[in-house]
Amino acid sequence: MPGPNDPSATPASPPHSGTQSLPTRNIRVIGVPLDMGASRRGVDMGPSAMRVAGLEARLEALGHHVVDGGNIRVEIAETQPSGSENAHYLKQIAETCTRTAEFVVKTLEEGMTPLVLGGDHSLAAGSVSGVAEFYRRQGQKIGVLWIDAHSDINTPDTSPSGNVHGMPLAALLGLGPDALGNIFGYAPKIAPENTVLIGVRDIDAAERENIRRAGVAEVYTMRDIDERGMRTVMEEALRAAGRGTAGYHVSLDMDWIDPEDAPGVGTPVRGGATYREAHLAMEIIADHGRLLSFEIVEVNPVIDEHNRTADLAVELACSAFGKKIL
Repeated sequence: MPGPNDPSATPASPPHSGTQSLPTRNIRVIGVPLDMGASRRGVDMGPSAMRVAGLEARLEALGHHVVDGGNIRVEIAETQPSGSENAHYLKQIAETCTRTAEFVVKTLEEGMTPLVLGGDHSLAAGSVSGVAEFYRRQGQKIGVLWIDAHSDINTPDTSPSGNVHGMPLAALLGLGPDALGNIFGYAPKIAPENTVLIGVRDIDAAERENIRRAGVAEVYTMRDIDERGMRTVMEEALRAAGRGTAGYHVSLDMDWIDPEDAPGVGTPVRGGATYREAHLAMEIIADHGRLLSFEIVEVNPVIDEHNRTADLAVELACSAFGKKIL
């Protein structure tokens, strides 16, 4: 089955208002209703909220073929022991991430693009591991765009909260915890030179050190976006993530966007990307055509306003998959 960059893929449709002009994709939606990685509960309802917001129909209106793969099985926190104080529910989260990784590999093997709906950001240890494993078997590596208010590069030794949703990027870069980092039996899953942080604005002191220790070279804070503009930042970020890789996985935490536009998130932080900046970033990703997989995390309907945040998440997914203004 042709991939997104294959010249034999379905020809582009003529550009006109509201339609995409990229090759048609076969997209599988994968829900991961995981909410054991954070203190504030409710993000387990995020996948349902995005489905209710019309995700499948809106992607199909762009010409894509969409199949809903249902939800990955996730344990209910109230039925489980929380485990270690420095990494709550790590065992259960690692099991969920392993199931997610295996389903992502299967999705890619079947020629489909994974679109993962979270759930808290700890699930990315599974989704990214799955994409990395699929391309590793072909002798290729992947890049990652981590679009988030937070760097999520704590470890159990450095985390001030013990919340695992602050650890997935550390695990993927080989810093630990091993239960998340060693899915498929090896680590690291991604190279620091192809890992890009975009829009961060709330980083612990220990995370700053972990970023340096891991060797992540491309970190764009909100100040960089303010001073240099979203277009410059995204073009540089995509070059770094795409250098020597098969393409890149995009991990979009909705708390990257300012709470004025995205109030229903797990850990809101003022001063985030605006509505239009967020769409521009997704549109530039679509323009480059090297997206391998996509995930949206941390939508929390419990604290949302009339499903605004889930609706915006669906809009942004559409922009990343080719929706244009004109």
